[in-house]
Amino acid sequence: MVDILHRIGTRTATPQTMYDALTTVDGLSRWWTETTSGDAGPGGTIDFRFPDGAFEMEVEEQRPHDRVVWRVVGGPEEWVGTTIEWDLRQDGDWTVLLFAHRGWREPVEFMHHCSTKWATFLQSLKALVEARDAAPAPRDVKIDNWG
Repeated sequence: MVDILHRIGTRTATPQTMYDALTTVDGLSRWWTETTSGDAGPGGTIDFRFPDGAFEMEVEEQRPHDRVVWRVVGGPEEWVGTTIEWDLRQDGDWTVLLFAHRGWREPVEFMHHCSTKWATFLQSLKALVEARDAAPAPRDVKIDNWG
């Protein structure tokens, strides 16, 4: 198994704003995809729709200001069964996010694409938390012929 790993920091006094952006449908739709629906609470299922595909995530864990975990239950074959982890911590004036998309069976070309797309969406999340213009789908950065 292989994982996608990223780290970002935002200049914020507490992790609350980032945590809200990860645990509410409104927050998620403002940085990842505008077409987000479902139940973003523990045990809920969130539906993310993109122009070229869709994902369904079950919310496995939420610890306020600290951690969010999703399990992918619908979407591309390579994603189903993987987990997405968001770990937050405060470091002075910065909120640090450690992101992991864990459990890929092998590092296929699609994983390379997804790693880069995660990086662009994490930049969108950072922009939202820092009160700048975020870029959720369909306004996201296009990186290749896959979207």
